[in-house]
Amino acid sequence: MDLPAELAAALPGAAAVTVLTGAGISTDSGIPDFRGPQGVWTRDPGAADRATIGAYLADPQVRRDAWLARRDHPAWHAAPNAAHAALVALERAGRLRGLVTQNIDGLHQAAGSAAVIEIHGTMREAECLACGLRTPMPEVLARVDAGEDDPPCAECGAVQKAATISFGQSLVREVLDAALRAARECDLFVAAGTSLTVHPAAGLCEEAVRAGARFVVVNAEPTPYDALADAVVREPLGTALPELAGLVLGTAAR
Repeated sequence: MDLPAELAAALPGAAAVTVLTGAGISTDSGIPDFRGPQGVWTRDPGAADRATIGAYLADPQVRRDAWLARRDHPAWHAAPNAAHAALVALERAGRLRGLVTQNIDGLHQAAGSAAVIEIHGTMREAECLACGLRTPMPEVLARVDAGEDDPPCAECGAVQKAATISFGQSLVREVLDAALRAARECDLFVAAGTSLTVHPAAGLCEEAVRAGARFVVVNAEPTPYDALADAVVREPLGTALPELAGLVLGTAAR
C-alpha cells in the first residue's frame, strides 16, 4: 500500500480508529453495491423505488417487488470476507473506537464485530410503520413464501418494511449521535467502500477531520471527500483493509 511516509509512520500510534463502511466492503462476499458498474441501481434503476418511502407506501406493487427482493437478497447466503475480518482484529486489539456502517446486511456482526453502529438500519428485521413492532425478517419472509405478497403487521395490520432507513426517512437520532461521537473521538478515520454521496453518513468524514483525526479513503471510485483525505487508496478492500489494519497493529509485513 502506497501511503505518505508521515501517515504510514503515524498509523501504529492510532489508538482510536473509527471506520465508516459502505456497500463496497461486501462485494467480495457476493453482495453487489449500488452505484458501481454492476451495482443494483446501475443495472435496475427501478430498484431505487423500493428504497424510497413515498413510493413504497403509495404503490402496493413496489411493496410486492420489495418483499421478493428481500427474500432473494444474496446476504442470506453470504459470508464475511477478509475486509470484515480485518476490522474484527482491530476491535479485539482494543484499537477500534467505532464501526459505523451504511450496510444493512449484518456481515460485520457475522464476522464477529461486537459494537456495530448500523446508521441505515438492518435487513435482518421487519418493522411496522404504524405500531413499530419489530419481527425477525425470516418469520415475515416465510409468510411471503406461503403466498402473502405484501404481509401486513401481525399486531395491527399496517404496512411493514425492512427495519432500514429508506430515502425520505429520518435517521434514528440515538444512532446518528453514536456515529457522530465515534467520528469526533477518533485519531484515525477510515471511509471504506463507500461513495460518500449519502448524507449525513458522508459528513462524518468532515466531523472527524475537524476534530483532528487523520483521514483515509479506501474506495475503487473517486469520492467527493478525496481532497480532504490524508491518503486515498484504490486497492481492493479485501487486501487494503487487512494491510491497513496490519499497519495500525504493527503486524504488517516489512
